[in-house]
Amino acid sequence: MLRHAHWWQHRWVRYGALITLLALSGLVILALVREQTGTEGFLVGLGLAVFPVPLLIAAFRWLDRVEPGPWRNLMFAFAWGACAAALIAIVANSFATRWIATATADPAGADTLGSTVIAPVVEESAKAAAVLLVFLFRRRDFTGIVDGVVIAGITATGFAFTENILYLGTAFGTDQLTGDSGIASVTAATFFVRIIMSPFAHPLFTVLTGIGFGIAALSGDRQRVRRVLLPLTGLLLAMAMHAFWNGSSVLGEWGFFAVYGAFMVPAFAVLTWLVVWTRQRELGTVREELPAYTAAGWLTPAEPYALGSMRARRLARDYARRHLGKPAAREVAQYEAYATSLAFLRHRGRLGRAGADFVVRERELLNELWRRKDIARPALDHAARMTAPPVPVAAPPWPVYGVYGQGYGYGHGHVYPAGPQPYPQAQPQPHPHPQPGYAGYGYSQHDPYRQSPF
Repeated sequence: MLRHAHWWQHRWVRYGALITLLALSGLVILALVREQTGTEGFLVGLGLAVFPVPLLIAAFRWLDRVEPGPWRNLMFAFAWGACAAALIAIVANSFATRWIATATADPAGADTLGSTVIAPVVEESAKAAAVLLVFLFRRRDFTGIVDGVVIAGITATGFAFTENILYLGTAFGTDQLTGDSGIASVTAATFFVRIIMSPFAHPLFTVLTGIGFGIAALSGDRQRVRRVLLPLTGLLLAMAMHAFWNGSSVLGEWGFFAVYGAFMVPAFAVLTWLVVWTRQRELGTVREELPAYTAAGWLTPAEPYALGSMRARRLARDYARRHLGKPAAREVAQYEAYATSLAFLRHRGRLGRAGADFVVRERELLNELWRRKDIARPALDHAARMTAPPVPVAAPPWPVYGVYGQGYGYGHGHVYPAGPQPYPQAQPQPHPHPQPGYAGYGYSQHDPYRQSPF
């Protein structure tokens, strides 16, 4: 092993090169869009194109709440889509369309071929590059389908943002020449089609690529063919859907609306259901895997339930913020994220899909939890009490002093009258010195942490 890494292997050098690339791409794309739309058209397009961006980012961030990825990944994805991918698309699409028009002497046919064949291939490939880079260089943050959907969706949101500036700015310039304004203007029509009707179009296409990478992330290291074919399949499906959507414009106004209603909206609904269902499965994985660490003394018995409920997580953060301030709420949020990563790591290990660094990664996650336990545990225990479903307990037929009327118990042998009552503290405390490892599950005969601390 080399004692001193080469200068290009330092992390800050790679970060600097990436930031420089994105910044230069942004400057070039800014100049190109401004050249085509004019300054006034650019400002109008910018103001109108920004409308769907916060909503789309909030939606993808909501999907990522179970195991939220770092903001730097999302910022990179958006910047890549808005700058690098948009620049690649503009340059490649323009070059290819002009070449076809020159070779065939048919400009109209070249435009149709460019929008239905060349643009889907170029644009989806450019957007997929961001997903590939995160998949390769941020592998710890890319663990499943939801991660692929979020990175792909944010990248496509950035790309659509830049593209909408171009289209809306160009439409405004056309209206300036023709004198049209109001609802009858080209700008209003473009805004309705691209911002109101189909703000999800580009994210919908690229999400198919993200799903392919997400399924590949769930595959084992030995399933190399599957890890290559699944992302390619997702990319091809994204290109096909994109081509079908662009091709609907040549069918006339009614053909466009028919494709929109019969294909785009159902596809969007199906993919939304799939992603939400996957999110719920992730919460189920948390509830199923973390009890093993309760038995090993790392977690309290209430934590797996609380960490497997988005409502309980929110209540825990609110509890910490209310009593100890925003720093404590951030500590609880980090605790929840590390615990979720731990559950997913153990799930992959149980299925034989964990990497060679399983024990090292597990130790890191457990240490992060242990550092925050004094702040996070009381908040999570409170959240578990607030969200635990009451279990009806029938009152005995004989008089019982101290219990009046029909009561409710919480499965601990205590009966309480109906209404909000304190949750009984009948939980065992964790071992003072728990041990890392597979929580008592020996996946390796050479695992030094197989022994339970009890």
